[in-house]
Amino acid sequence: MAQVQPSVVSLGGGLILNKDVFSMSPGEALQLQNFEPDIEGGYKKILGTEKFNSNIVPQVSASSERVVFTAIFNDVVLAGRGGSIHRASSGSGSWTSTITSLGTPTQNYEHRLFNFDGTDKIVITTGTSNPQILNSSFSTSVVNASGTANFKFVEIFKNHIFFAGDSSNKQQISFMGPTETNDFTSNNGGGTIKVDAEIVGLRAFRDSLIIFGRDKIFKLTGTSSSNFAVTPITRNIGCTDGRSIQELGGDVIFLAPDGLRTIAATERIDDTELGTVSKQIQKRINDITTHNINSVVIRSKSQYRLFFPTGTSQAEDSSAGLLSVIKANPNTGSLGFEYGDIKGLKVSSTDSEFISGSETIISGGYDGYVYKQESGNVFTQASTTKNISSIYRSPDMTMGDPGIRKNMQKVIWNINPTGTLSSSFLLEYDFSDDEVPQPEPYTLSQTGNIAQYGLTESTYGTAVYGSTGSNLIRQAVEGSGFTIAAKILDATNNSPVALKGFEMEFSAGGRR
Repeated sequence: MAQVQPSVVSLGGGLILNKDVFSMSPGEALQLQNFEPDIEGGYKKILGTEKFNSNIVPQVSASSERVVFTAIFNDVVLAGRGGSIHRASSGSGSWTSTITSLGTPTQNYEHRLFNFDGTDKIVITTGTSNPQILNSSFSTSVVNASGTANFKFVEIFKNHIFFAGDSSNKQQISFMGPTETNDFTSNNGGGTIKVDAEIVGLRAFRDSLIIFGRDKIFKLTGTSSSNFAVTPITRNIGCTDGRSIQELGGDVIFLAPDGLRTIAATERIDDTELGTVSKQIQKRINDITTHNINSVVIRSKSQYRLFFPTGTSQAEDSSAGLLSVIKANPNTGSLGFEYGDIKGLKVSSTDSEFISGSETIISGGYDGYVYKQESGNVFTQASTTKNISSIYRSPDMTMGDPGIRKNMQKVIWNINPTGTLSSSFLLEYDFSDDEVPQPEPYTLSQTGNIAQYGLTESTYGTAVYGSTGSNLIRQAVEGSGFTIAAKILDATNNSPVALKGFEMEFSAGGRR
């Protein structure tokens, strides 16, 4: 009898679309849909969504109006729809009208939180009306009410409020004096600055205000109008859409025409051969449209999510996004980005902040509701719920020798104990060649609860206890091939499965 050989795979590396079969690490993924690279190792099925408030955001003129603005402020959510902004708490309470007559939305609103005088405030820009400022009592004031500056972008820097994106001055930044909320005059420290690019976003980062142009990027330094100075970061690349800009892990990440980039990396390599952080998923980047890009950061997971629905008529189930997690390379210790696909979330606006000390991620929908992400095990829609369809597929592995046939004996899955498991997996031989017998899917299940002594509560006699924080599921398998890929399909609404790795046991066959 031929000797059985083991091949152990520890999962990590994320979605990889730019390598061949010989250069891919076994732990990387050719498909990673609705699985996220876990900061604790492996891949974990993402959590679902639920309605933040069970009531739809009031419409203004048409039921098809999407939610163009979501913001967490003073422990409530602000939601903009159809030229008005409403507020509500979590649960089933009604939405309260807060700001009206903002004009018909042509793009998403932006906002920034600030506190110059001991009172929390939020400034909101719409692109169709003058900026609005709300205080913690939800009293409203209009910025520059006598002016015509319909700014799109806003940022707080060195106790100044900066604006940009007025349709008549697309290359100009306007700022108020220090701690001012309605004074652009130079006598009180206000002013304007022009750059030689159309501005698409602003972001305060460390001791600079980053000015994102469509084809150039600048930084403004200084503390007041007397010493503000603008210098270029790069004149070779710009930002595709300002709503992709987020701060993550000490860097600013944004979508450029050729991929996702970080400002810290851009500055380090100056103006020569600017590198991206998303070459491994360039095929996905090439598919991104600019219909309505939105992004959000989940701080507790060091995760960045980018959503890019293709249009208002796109089906919710087919709407796509990307997630990116900053993780340390286990071999070098250096930080890098690992990616996965998001499928089934059609997001029209986003925000993440803290409500009662708990990080809360919200998103507006094309259906008029506001949703809470990272909640439950299903995707909630206006009148239904959908199971989260998750897929993991490994590379086509050669086990070190593509010329030897592998007669498969067993697969042992290493999973994290997150709850009842009910999935399926299959083996694909020789790149899923139709002329090679491909076995039917196998069941990957764990009945009852999975518990750890001292860490979880469970019912005696129904729980499966593990002392190591992991669980091994063994499955005898059949089939043979020169390359083997493992694929998991999960479309249940059970607790998310966390995949840590697997072992393939095989015996060597003939050589081709």
